[in-house]
Amino acid sequence: MDNQQLLRYSRHLLLTEWGPEAQAQCAAAHAVVVGVGGLGSPASHFLAAAGVGAITLCDNDDVDLTNIQRQMLYTTADVGKRKVAAARDRLLAVNPTIAVHIRDERMNDAALNELVRTADVVLDCTDNYKTRHAVNRACVAARAPLVSGAVIRFDGQIAVFDSRNSDSPCYHCLFGENESLEEARCATMGVFAPLVGTIGTMQAAEALKLLTGIGKPLAGRLLMLNALTMQWQTINIKRNRNCPVCS
Repeated sequence: MDNQQLLRYSRHLLLTEWGPEAQAQCAAAHAVVVGVGGLGSPASHFLAAAGVGAITLCDNDDVDLTNIQRQMLYTTADVGKRKVAAARDRLLAVNPTIAVHIRDERMNDAALNELVRTADVVLDCTDNYKTRHAVNRACVAARAPLVSGAVIRFDGQIAVFDSRNSDSPCYHCLFGENESLEEARCATMGVFAPLVGTIGTMQAAEALKLLTGIGKPLAGRLLMLNALTMQWQTINIKRNRNCPVCS
């Protein structure tokens, strides 16, 4: 690292658990962020600021005025712009030493399978079950660790599914794809903006832990937060031996 990098990452380098080795692992890593909205904004911001060497942003939407309330990468001046393009510009303004790639498309199974094979960690920051299951399938196939987050109204949740571990469950083990789960969207149900920032930031923290090997990741656990009462709840997740995706 040169002097500028030492200054940029100095507060991480001061951490005994982090140090130069972890910083080098970040610099060599590729993180894929699927969905650059309320969760993807803080998640990708902290990955970029931490020096993750390559970040791929996937989204196929425009910035809307309703997004500004909770999607911290965008300003009012970005309304009407493509999200991935505006997000790339903001992340490079935060850290011009990294590479930010964009996929301005709705990612299908084939595209996800191709992209995830190149990833060291994947962050699911989407808001619909169909895409979440597609991302999960790609991660299981590529044995790539997945950090999944979700927020609706005042309820948030985060979990890690690490298919590098043969005993680890996958997203399908927790939420079966054929189960009759109600699809809740913030466009119709509403969402508490600070909670989105909380969960997205935690996704970045879990991703950085996975990339560097520090700490204990949330693998096998679902962490839930009720922002109205500020109460946390943890549920252990077991692998479904009959899961059609990871069994």
